Amino acid sequence: MTEPEVHEGLAHWLSLLAADAELSPYLVGVDRDRLTAHLARSLTTAPGGGTLLGGWGGLGWSEAQHRRALNYLARLLQASDEPSAASPAVSADQFWAAVEVRCPGLLPGREAPLVHAALARLMTRGDDRAGRLALLAVLGRAYRRYGLRPTHAATLQKALGASKGWERAWRLVQWAADRVGDGPAWWPVEVLDHDRAGDGLAILTVRPWRRLPFRPGQAVPVCTPRRPGRWRWLCPANAPRPDGTLELHVRALPAGSVSTSLVQEVRPGELLWLGPPVDTGLHLRDGDLLLVAGGTGLAPLRALVEQVAAAPDGRRVILVVGARTVADLYDAIALDKLQCAHDWLTVVPAFSQDPLAEPGERGDALTVALDHLGQQEVYLCGPPAMLAGSRLRLLAAGVPAARIHLPERIPWR
Repeated sequence: MTEPEVHEGLAHWLSLLAADAELSPYLVGVDRDRLTAHLARSLTTAPGGGTLLGGWGGLGWSEAQHRRALNYLARLLQASDEPSAASPAVSADQFWAAVEVRCPGLLPGREAPLVHAALARLMTRGDDRAGRLALLAVLGRAYRRYGLRPTHAATLQKALGASKGWERAWRLVQWAADRVGDGPAWWPVEVLDHDRAGDGLAILTVRPWRRLPFRPGQAVPVCTPRRPGRWRWLCPANAPRPDGTLELHVRALPAGSVSTSLVQEVRPGELLWLGPPVDTGLHLRDGDLLLVAGGTGLAPLRALVEQVAAAPDGRRVILVVGARTVADLYDAIALDKLQCAHDWLTVVPAFSQDPLAEPGERGDALTVALDHLGQQEVYLCGPPAMLAGSRLRLLAAGVPAARIHLPERIPWR
């Protein structure tokens, strides 16, 4: 495996562990960078994975749990050894030409490269579950948008040069088409502004060529031509604006080729694509709000604040924003402007590793938020380590389950 493949595989493996109810609690507070570095070294020296965690003593798994984690890894290693089912010799132009010969007018020439790249990526099975679902959200919409039918499967397969795994991939596309509803499969957007808001973090302002119908709290698949066929979920950080622009907060992840490209490579004037918006469970409800954000999990919660600001109804909103230090509080200026403009909004920073922070601002975001707990609807959004166990902590603090709102593990309903 190449180094990028190793890091991508490890990210996928960790996502599987985070989705496992038995194993995910052991990842709370784990230094992911150290763990990933250890795993990368182990994959180099022990490709079979049998001793992968032998030198890592920070998880505390039982022998049975260790075997369970290794089973996840074994499946990933087996999948990585399978040859690609899509022939790299088939270009997007060749793909469209082959489809056009067999089914004239089936795919518009301008859209065919996106379909080609997405199908080819799906065939490689190289994404984690979230990435595959983002990809399928787009392909499912394309299936409906262009009137694809089961009879078109053979045409697309031949045009793609696909063999092994095609039937499974096609079934997934049909499955997605039954769930995504109608509408465009993607929206071209222009990058208007690219602000490096912190170390490994960027705020992108983009303008769709045609208005994107989304609601605050939703997630959209995002793709850059620099990484064709790879779609990743991002949540707009704003409520719909008159000019149609969206703000995207992106953190570059060690194994995230799309996020790294968006942060380090993309520049104003470039083209991106956004897929169909999908609910995440973070839509606005009645009553006062306690919003708890960690990292770029701030984005959908800030969008909810803007939604309240567009139609104030007397509710009170407390937004707790978690960061390690003052320097990591990347959206401070925008938050200050919101708080100064609205007397019903209180923004509270929470610093987990800053000894100079005020007493009421020390600790992780949820710990600080519990000091402001009343009868509010409570929303949390942030990295997996922040969300793990948060529901239990809120229940223990007396918050009814119906008033606890966390993003769905995968933005898909």
